[in-house]
Amino acid sequence: MLSQKMQDALNAQINAEFWSAYLYLSMSAYANAQGYPGMAHWFEVQYQEELDHVKIFFDYILQRDGRVMLDPIQGVPTEWANPLDLFQNTLKHEQTVTGLINKLYATSLEDNDFATQSMLKWFIDEQVEEEENAKNIIDSLKMIGDNGYGIYTLDKDLATRVYTQAAPLAAKNA
Repeated sequence: MLSQKMQDALNAQINAEFWSAYLYLSMSAYANAQGYPGMAHWFEVQYQEELDHVKIFFDYILQRDGRVMLDPIQGVPTEWANPLDLFQNTLKHEQTVTGLINKLYATSLEDNDFATQSMLKWFIDEQVEEEENAKNIIDSLKMIGDNGYGIYTLDKDLATRVYTQAAPLAAKNA
């Protein structure tokens, strides 16, 4: 059974993950409007991954005999200066999410909640990957600069990203 403190923190994370999904859907819409279908696709995959994260936390709370409480989702940005700004904001957001996951883990340590610690391990590893992916795209955009062909090529490359269901969710559904 979850402590009230842990349940509240996990519910807050559900809301944060929904907000992340909403943000990435907004980024996808922006990229589409700017003529970057590959970037739009990349953000659509991010959106789908965030929904998977919501479901993992949602199911975990229920599995631990807790209660899920959904809050309204706050508005998200809808405009960015250019692709570099878009991905710099992505990295900044992922760093914020990493901080949230780390706080959850710290709460689970305070509560001696070993089950939650085990569940959060996957998210900790996932955040390392999320930050690395955004940083790699930023590095590419910085090398490309204003080179239209380079941006075109990167956009085509980002269009090849394949959505794969989040690991804990996939394992549960196997």
